[in-house]
Amino acid sequence: MAGRKLASYTVTGLKRWSCLVRELPPVSQVKALHVYDFDNTLFMSPLPNPKLWAYQTTDFLQTQECFVNGGWWHDPHILEATGQGIEKEEPRGWKGWWNEQIVELVELSIKQADTLTILLTGRGEDNFADLLKRIVASKNLAFDMICLKPQAGPNNQTFFSTMNYKQAILRDLIFTYKDADEIRVYEDRVKHTRAFRDYFESINRELTSPSESNPRKPIKAEVIQVADAVTTLDPVAETAEVQRMINAHNTAINNGSHALLAPLEIKRTVFFTGYLISSVDTTRLLTLLNLPSAIPESEVRRLADNIIITPRPCPRSILAKVGGIGRKQTWQVTALGSFESRVWAARVTPIPADAPYHTDNPFPLVVLAVVRGSRPQDAARIQNWQPVPAGKQIVFQTEVGEKVQLRVEAEIEGAGEYESVFVNRNFKRQRDGPPVLERDSYRPVGSQRGGPYNDENRRPNGANGGYRGGNQNRGRGGNNNANNRYDNRNARGGRGGAGNRANNRGRGGRGGGYKSLDDVQHNSRYANQGSSYQPNYDDGPSSFSGGADAYNASFPALGGGSSYNPSGQGNDDGGLPYGK
Repeated sequence: MAGRKLASYTVTGLKRWSCLVRELPPVSQVKALHVYDFDNTLFMSPLPNPKLWAYQTTDFLQTQECFVNGGWWHDPHILEATGQGIEKEEPRGWKGWWNEQIVELVELSIKQADTLTILLTGRGEDNFADLLKRIVASKNLAFDMICLKPQAGPNNQTFFSTMNYKQAILRDLIFTYKDADEIRVYEDRVKHTRAFRDYFESINRELTSPSESNPRKPIKAEVIQVADAVTTLDPVAETAEVQRMINAHNTAINNGSHALLAPLEIKRTVFFTGYLISSVDTTRLLTLLNLPSAIPESEVRRLADNIIITPRPCPRSILAKVGGIGRKQTWQVTALGSFESRVWAARVTPIPADAPYHTDNPFPLVVLAVVRGSRPQDAARIQNWQPVPAGKQIVFQTEVGEKVQLRVEAEIEGAGEYESVFVNRNFKRQRDGPPVLERDSYRPVGSQRGGPYNDENRRPNGANGGYRGGNQNRGRGGNNNANNRYDNRNARGGRGGAGNRANNRGRGGRGGGYKSLDDVQHNSRYANQGSSYQPNYDDGPSSFSGGADAYNASFPALGGGSSYNPSGQGNDDGGLPYGK
């Protein structure tokens, strides 16, 4: 406390931390200080969906230095997109997105006349103050203070980290309300919980030091670790919001600023192409499974989610043969078999029997389950098939699609659809930092709050629209016109600080040049989707993803390419306007 004047700790000075216009109680009235974190403590803020994005991308999206606008935790549009979007969620108070146990504690704190109740978040004041006030007001939570990270503190302080900023506020709280006996902090991040406890210990050591003139007695401090719950956005909305963020990022680069950052785009990794099975039919097919009692249930992966076409991106000739992405096909189970009591499958036949189909297996089959560590591909080695009685021959429908994950990478000039399917090997993960792009002029600029990749990263325990996400002036065959297939629609990353908020959200076709997800490019690759085509995000382990459990969801094929539609059915609506 040496060198600090007692007079600097006043209620008037403390008020300047808060974005609320509200009088604070007098010093003598407050006996307890209750401080609540926002993200994943009070409110279940969405995280990047690990089923949707490759693992490098979930890190990349949350790294402030990789985006002109700061990325996931610095872009208010991501938080606005929570649930069904702010327009629908605000009137109903974001129902289902709160940690209701913490909400009850906040309400109890507010009712206590001798308690000061504070919402303390590392999100940036410039971008998030109005939004957080609206979210909190929708739940009727009357905090005494709502504090967001400013560009500079009330005394022109600068902060090199979110923790540094929060500690500055906590100190002002403790030394302003010098009659308070206790302070409680509710926090979800283990790292921050430890840091808060260490900080309070250091303050109490300071207050008991015989060499100091102590303005108050030591304070009882308790930091409560809150179990966070991982939540995500709707996958289509999430992809659209990331595309919008990329559009704004690339526009800033096109305008001549941030020359050291790479123009970005969304790409896709295709694990396999197959006849995808709905979750309802998956449940029906799994009733055919008869596992040996000696195998523990925990060792079995239940699948029954596809009939493989190719364990890779499908060549156009084969895609034409099966009728294109979105083509429906009916099948009937004819036999069951197993390989070494480790892989179980159902043999199927198309209906009608002469319907054209393709599979890289010797015959069409559905992998029902595998013992963990086994290869689903071994179902093709089953020799002993047991016919299914006529009454148990399940009939089900499939839809041609791809299992994919998306990636955000630097745009590579001249790369076509085929090249984009493969991971950019220049996109690497550092041992002690976020993923970077190993190109001389494309390294992310280091944070000015503490050097390159200063980490606030939180991870689980308006601009010109109508282009794919790359530099829109790089001559990509006219992809920068208004009819492009992309629109503009936040594991955890650095929060707080600055970030340029776009003037237009671009949801549902609003926001200048941005397009809605409904605006798709005409493309015969998706000829059989029809106008009612909806993406399949049924959760279900991937049968052909290299045997890993990490990728676990079905996604529709993404726009681009073309193929002949032998059936002539459906219309020529393009694929979903994200990815390549």
